[in-house]
Amino acid sequence: MISKHTLLFKLGLAILCLASGCDRPTKIATYKDLEYSSYGTKLDLFLPQQKSSQPLPVLIYIHGGGWWGGDKNLCLKNIQKRQGIDKFINRGYALACINYRLSDRAIFPAQIQDVKTAVRWLKQNANKYNLNPDKIGAWGESAGGHLSALLATSAGVKELEVNLKNPQISTRIQAAVNLFGPTDFTKVPPAFEEPYTPAVQKYKDRPWYHYTVATNRLLGGPVSKNLKLATLANPITHLDPKDPPFLIAHGALDDTVPLSQSELLVKALQAKGIEVTFIQEPKGTHYFGGDKGEYFAPKYIDMMLKFFDTHLKDK
Repeated sequence: MISKHTLLFKLGLAILCLASGCDRPTKIATYKDLEYSSYGTKLDLFLPQQKSSQPLPVLIYIHGGGWWGGDKNLCLKNIQKRQGIDKFINRGYALACINYRLSDRAIFPAQIQDVKTAVRWLKQNANKYNLNPDKIGAWGESAGGHLSALLATSAGVKELEVNLKNPQISTRIQAAVNLFGPTDFTKVPPAFEEPYTPAVQKYKDRPWYHYTVATNRLLGGPVSKNLKLATLANPITHLDPKDPPFLIAHGALDDTVPLSQSELLVKALQAKGIEVTFIQEPKGTHYFGGDKGEYFAPKYIDMMLKFFDTHLKDK
């Protein structure tokens, strides 16, 4: 038999939960390894197990790793260990975590082509999974942040598309989060000016070494020898006043991707009249970890969710 004190305590917790808007557990339906392209690229999709009465807005997670490392499993590693996938699901979103071809398999623009194909696949399968094809946001860190920004600014850019069976489906999204991602490869002094081989490790103590390695591998050679591809890879190249709102965050002490890369993008967005929120972390590095070992501190998850709530949910 439950005592009066226990009953009052539980009632108090329930009232506190209602007042604070705390998340309630939601059973999650997980769809793993859904193949979305002819290249064998796959995504994982997380949804509430109980079908919502309204189609769900979708958040696409694009992993980092210098365009040559990592995979969609970083979504679970980076999110579930800190707040849990349920943080996103309880907030009323579907979460898609995607793979894309890495640069050791195919150079640019294969990466953004895959991301765009994933967007089309999600829209094409919206009815099947109860998704809202008109409420899609993308977010990622580092290389994933770059691809999120490029996706947001390049809807309809033919050079970044693949041969399509469904060209009528747009890759336009409605909100983008870019966490310390590269922007203009030509604005970062290279650590070396030769094609990437293991021998370039001799330059590892030079500034922007990792940035140089990653962009070199992405473009198939030094930036200076691949300016056309570097221009296509720059989100600023494709800016249009119709592009969606941005949230950009970057650490001032980042020694992998300089803060100036985000500053360039913010300035260009503002010049086009595109809404942008810019968070500069004075002590931030190329990592936004939390005090308890989280890959992203909870405040950044909350910050992103608040941003997506503003732009992907009906008022």
